[in-house]
Amino acid sequence: MKMKPKLPVFLLLLLTCSGIFAKPPVTLKAGMVISTSVQVKKGVYFLNASDSLDIPLLSITGNNITVDFSKAVLHGSNNRQLPNQFYGLAVLIKGNNITLKNAIISGYKVAVMAAGCKNLKIEHCDFSYNYRQQLQSNWFSEDVSDWMSYHHNENNEWLRYGAGIYLKDCSNPVVRQNLITGGQCALMMVHCNDGLIADNNFTFNSAIGIGLYRSSRNNIMHNQLDFNVRGYSDGFYNRGQDSAGILVFEQCNDNVFAYNSVTHGGDGFFLWAGQTTMDKGTGGCNNNYLVKNDFSYAPTNGIEVTFSKNHIFNNIIRECDHGVWGGYSWETSITKNKFEKNRIGIAIEQGQYNAILYNQFEGDKEAIKLWARKTQPADWGYAREKDTRSMHYRIWENSFANNKTALNISLTENTEFISNHFTNVETPVKKDSTVTGFVTAVPAMYDSTGNWPSILDSWPEKNIPRAPVAGGRNQIRITAWGPYNYNYPVLFLKKIDSNGVYHFDVLGPKGNWKIKNTEGAKDISITAGNFPAALTVQKTGEYLLLELEYSGEAFTDAFGKKQPAAQPYSFSFRDYTPETNWSVNWYQWDVLHDPNKDYDGFMKYTSSSIPLKSTMAKQLNYTWWGAIDKQLPADSFATVASADITVKKGTYELGVTADDLVKVYVDSRLVINFWDAKQYVYDEDAHHSTVIALNGRHHIRVEQVENSGYATLIFSLKPL
Repeated sequence: MKMKPKLPVFLLLLLTCSGIFAKPPVTLKAGMVISTSVQVKKGVYFLNASDSLDIPLLSITGNNITVDFSKAVLHGSNNRQLPNQFYGLAVLIKGNNITLKNAIISGYKVAVMAAGCKNLKIEHCDFSYNYRQQLQSNWFSEDVSDWMSYHHNENNEWLRYGAGIYLKDCSNPVVRQNLITGGQCALMMVHCNDGLIADNNFTFNSAIGIGLYRSSRNNIMHNQLDFNVRGYSDGFYNRGQDSAGILVFEQCNDNVFAYNSVTHGGDGFFLWAGQTTMDKGTGGCNNNYLVKNDFSYAPTNGIEVTFSKNHIFNNIIRECDHGVWGGYSWETSITKNKFEKNRIGIAIEQGQYNAILYNQFEGDKEAIKLWARKTQPADWGYAREKDTRSMHYRIWENSFANNKTALNISLTENTEFISNHFTNVETPVKKDSTVTGFVTAVPAMYDSTGNWPSILDSWPEKNIPRAPVAGGRNQIRITAWGPYNYNYPVLFLKKIDSNGVYHFDVLGPKGNWKIKNTEGAKDISITAGNFPAALTVQKTGEYLLLELEYSGEAFTDAFGKKQPAAQPYSFSFRDYTPETNWSVNWYQWDVLHDPNKDYDGFMKYTSSSIPLKSTMAKQLNYTWWGAIDKQLPADSFATVASADITVKKGTYELGVTADDLVKVYVDSRLVINFWDAKQYVYDEDAHHSTVIALNGRHHIRVEQVENSGYATLIFSLKPL
């Protein structure tokens, strides 16, 4: 028999490398476990995951594996419509030296989770349009249920907010050149050390761009982290609700954040030492370097660094409420930064041994404010364990221009205020008799930068990535699904004036718009145009509808769906405010009439008692930071409100935000029942809703109980 000639070894290797003998692309299937290097067959895969994050749709497990998705699209929650309904984990990675690249994953609670990995790489992926909450705050008032809460994460509590990428217990991870937008949290890192996070675009998410928890020695370089924000309405409130471009939480040390664009975040940079520090007075988030970043246009703080020591060098911080909020910071250097048009440039309460050197302050109302409280909260372990006096500041060689006050200082000891420069400053120094040891003599010079991180010597200095939208804080426009990204048509309500005139911005991509349909509207200021435009309209009844039609270039809508060019696209605004006259009564209770323990008994008590206060109201929209009224209680009270409404036949979302307990009845039928304070753990637990069919006249009764502390009661009814 004639033998076939053998191929030379070099030719065999050449053919293998060229792909002739390579494995064919794999087709993704639910439950697939990938344990060798593969290329995914390009296409669109509509695969629902389990509703449990413990059961991934796909697993990548093993060592020395590369999974190339080849831009294949994986889409989940296909039986759901809205982002707050998305569920499941798309990809779980476990092992060492694993690379995931070129994946496009949307529609899940978490797109990618990696656990216990060494040398993981995630590159050139798009994890946009995954889970995000529906926000309850509106243009004129905020809703407490929108506040984020990160205080504990040892049991992965952060996962309730979802993520594009969630890394836990990973060492040396590399996350580069990925896109995550239109979600809630982009990249979250838990117990992850020695990583490189670089050249990513994590913008326009409703909470966090990059979050770290007990993670150290990571280099966060040259990322675009703009417009990770909620809790802002221009001219009405600037709360931020603990959203941030960068979150650093609980014992995160020796990280470097350099050359990042972190504008228009709730906070730009939000660092908190953590509960361990608050309880014991030890630890903190220390020796982190913030170098040459842009932290401008934050509704709250450009940089927040508290109960810790860190280095803030050569950053841009403009038009924030506080440029730097440094409560209880110690041995922190703030050097060569540019502060511009902030309400307060640097605000530090109870700080110690901090250095403020060579900074520029331009147009801040107050450039630097230092102060202390006379007494500390009795329940703080931190204050019991540590000296918390405000003392020992070096404030040298700063330039102040066009500030009302350069330095406002009180109850502070031993401050060196030396060789500073003033141009058109109304009050260079404002201090009182509580300030001691305030000196202006020139001592020896002082270097406050500490040990310069080696990454800043080896990493080529790059320009800060440019924010995707030019302009200040007024460019933050929050919708029910997070920050508007200016890429799709929207009719954005700015305000309703005292005459009941609605003021809108008409925003969108290049193209034209026209009004297609209206209801309950008159005196419309403009009926067609291009973008951007301003529009006003007078509402004439309970229901206002403005339906517009867009025609223009292709775009991606708020939920990640691609809309083709030159195809008409409808977008609208609806406002429904049925005539309502609430009868509102307040009652106080004690241990003998505790509604937490005996609901029926308490209801009998209120029905036979005279209210502490009664009123009539057009809406239920209350927020109490203390007493509900003069000489009335701040705690242990109940609200009972009832009203008759008449509505059009339809399906409605009935919502209520209440602290602490609430019941809602419609025509004596219990439709919302939250009467267990133990179930109220996070701020988001304060909001409750139900979908209900209504037609004609209905009676609504709301019962709310406040136990202690902050209190709120907000009722809403929206047509679906």
